[in-house]
Parts: sequence; structure tokens; C-alpha cells
Amino acid sequence: MAINAGNSFRTRDKLNVGAQSFEIHRLEFLEKHGVADLAKLPFSLRILLENLVRCEDGRFVHTEDIQALGRWRPGAPEKEIAFMPARVLLQDFTGVPAIVDLATMREAVRRMGGDPKRINPLFPAELVIDHSVQVDNFGNVNAFGLNAELEFQRNVERYAFLRWGQTAFQNFKVVPPDTGICHQVNLEYLARVVCAVPYGNRFEAYPDSVVGTDSHTTMVNSLGVFGWGVGGIEAEAAMLGQPSSMLIPEVIGFRLHGRLSEGATATDLVLTVTEMLRKKGVVGKFVEFYGSGLSTLSVPDRATIANMAPEYGATMGFFPVDAETLAYLQFTSRSAEQIALVEAYCKEQMLFRNDQTPAPLFNDTLELDLATVERRPSGWPFETTATRLIFPAAPWSSPPSPVAPTLRIPRSCWARACWRKRPSNAACASSPGLRPAWRPARKS
Repeated sequence: MAINAGNSFRTRDKLNVGAQSFEIHRLEFLEKHGVADLAKLPFSLRILLENLVRCEDGRFVHTEDIQALGRWRPGAPEKEIAFMPARVLLQDFTGVPAIVDLATMREAVRRMGGDPKRINPLFPAELVIDHSVQVDNFGNVNAFGLNAELEFQRNVERYAFLRWGQTAFQNFKVVPPDTGICHQVNLEYLARVVCAVPYGNRFEAYPDSVVGTDSHTTMVNSLGVFGWGVGGIEAEAAMLGQPSSMLIPEVIGFRLHGRLSEGATATDLVLTVTEMLRKKGVVGKFVEFYGSGLSTLSVPDRATIANMAPEYGATMGFFPVDAETLAYLQFTSRSAEQIALVEAYCKEQMLFRNDQTPAPLFNDTLELDLATVERRPSGWPFETTATRLIFPAAPWSSPPSPVAPTLRIPRSCWARACWRKRPSNAACASSPGLRPAWRPARKS
């Protein structure tokens, strides 16, 4: 469903990509009206600004809302706005009840003498059935197919209902089980980055945005897709055209530069980033990554960081669209036409970054040299040095002291010593004063 915008600032225009023409709302026209200075706005707020301009209707979105966001500066007064996502991502636990609600609404409309076919999601709603297949067979080449077949047999009524929903409702699709988790499918297949929606006899193009019924929906922020996780009721309201009310958020800039050292992984990086953001305090805020270091991180590496937004407390962990985004779209077999649209639209709307892009304004900033990220074993506490809390030497029958010193464990012993387990004999032998962690005394 395309939005019938008020177009108070005369931003409606055309964008030609190859042989196809798209209707867009040009953000640069806001600058001509003195409403915005795009170069100073974080990329995430530029997308939110386009959303307000496109959805202006005098009911949920007003001219004053557009002006307030366009003239945003760090420390600006709080202002409530309405955000309308481009689509809704559902997983089966909360998605199935939402479709049941729509079916119930159709039944109520039918009883009142109306046309039940009028009840449909107003925006694309995509339900991914994940975490459903059980492991009954393993250790042979047919295990995957047998497990998937058993899943359909056990839940045949459920899948028959979803199959009916996919054929009965407009704007509703179902991704079957044994395909992947919803965030993987969203990243590799469902995400558009830039949406192209039929509107009469023409197409309207605008940035992809999503609300999903899982907190880790933020994983798709790695592609420059604006969105986060919500509850089932909020997702269902969005499906029916109800925008989400929110305050214009604070945006924390996280500058990355340099390159990860040899052997350091995305897991090492995300643990470091999460530790820094937790110390900073970013709950309820947008985190936007910028700087030359982004060009050294692949989309999967970025997805690891964006996926952890619920862990460091941010609403989003956002990465702007750049050359790596386009490369990933090509790698995941998006059409050449779609990739061309993403590149043309984002560059036209100042939503495309490169290493020379000036840093916008942020409420606050952090900085990390990727070369300083150290390797960390799985489960390593959020610390910046090769240290961990070790209980002091004590008899096996005595409980540990409540105050534990911080000791360095040699790198050679990392693989053997886990902070949730007592140190290995090798670790104890190579670190004077280190004793195995306390355990209850055995009964004699």
C-alpha cells in the first residue's frame, strides 16, 4: 500500500533507473525550503525523515513533525512522531496468532453482511516458520529431509491454516519450515533495502523499514534497513496501518577505523563493541556506526554487531548503505534491477556512505581502532584485557572470598580455562598462586 502524502514541501519527484521510472520524495527539496540540513543528520534520522515526508497525512504526521526532525540537533527538545514501517516480519510464535486475529475479523465482517475480503494486511507481512523442526534423525544423508517431513506430519493442521492464509490474504507470505531462522531469511532474501511498490500505473520507491516480532530483528540494520523488534500487538497494529508513536531518538555515533588484526573475528569485535556500549549506556537510543573502518567489515560481520543491539540495549545498531551492501545483495542473488535501484536511490537521497563522507552530528560518540580488538575465547567476560575474575586460593572445603582479584591467564591456557569452569592444571601450574575454583567439599 502506497502512502497518499500531503506533500506540503513539494518533495514529490521522479527518479529514473534504467528504463524504469520511480516516484520518490526528494530530501534535498527540504533543504531548499530551509527545513533540513541533511549532511548534519545521522543516516538513520534521514531515513526517518523520509518516512515522515512520505506519510504526511495531517492525522498521524503533521508539517511540524517534519520540521522538528529536519532541524534536529543534539540536545533538541523532545518531540513525539509517528513511524510507519514498510513491512512487518513475523515468526511463528507471534505470527500465527496475528493471522488468527485477521481470520476472526473476516468472520465478524461476514456476519455483519460486509465483504470479508476487505480485511487484509495493508503492508507486506512475511511470516517465517523457524525453530520448529525437531531432530529425530541424524548421522545420515537423509536426516534433514526426514526431519522436515515429520514436522509437516505433526503440525499438518497448523500448516494447512497458514497455507490458507497465504492464498486468502493479500500482502501476506509464509516462508516454510526447514528454511532458516527469520533473521537469516530476512537478511538473505526478504530485505529490499529500497522498496519499489506499485502505485496505480507507476512505482513508488522508498527506504526499506521493518518491525519484527523478535528482539533480534535489528540484525537487518547491517544492510541499512531501518527497524527493530516489537511485540505481537504492535506488529499486528502495523499490519493494519497503525503507525508506531515514538520520541525523536538520541543517536550515538560509533566511529570505527583501522582493520581487524589477523586472527580476530566478528565475535571478538562484537564482544568489544557490546562492552563499550554497555558502559556508555545506550538503552532506548539509536547507535549508528560510521568511519573508514566500515569498509573493512563485511555485511555478515556487521550483522553480528547489529544482531547484538538487544544485548547492549540500543533500539538499533545501524550501518548505512555502502559498497559492501551492494556486494552482499549481489552475493545473495538479488536482481540486477534491484541492486541498481538501491544504488541510484541511496546516492540520490544522500543515504549512501563512503570513506570520504563527512561525519554527521550525534548526541554522543565513541571510537574504536579495530586493530586493538583482541581475540577472546567463547564466553569470555566483557573485559578489554586478557584478565578474568579468579577466586583466591582457598581450601577445597571453603567457599570463595566475596572479593576476587583479577589475574592474567597465559594465552596458551585460554583454550583450557573457561571462566565458568575451574582452571585447568596447566593454568594453575603456569600461574603462581592460582588455584582451582572452589567447589563444595565432598562428604566423607
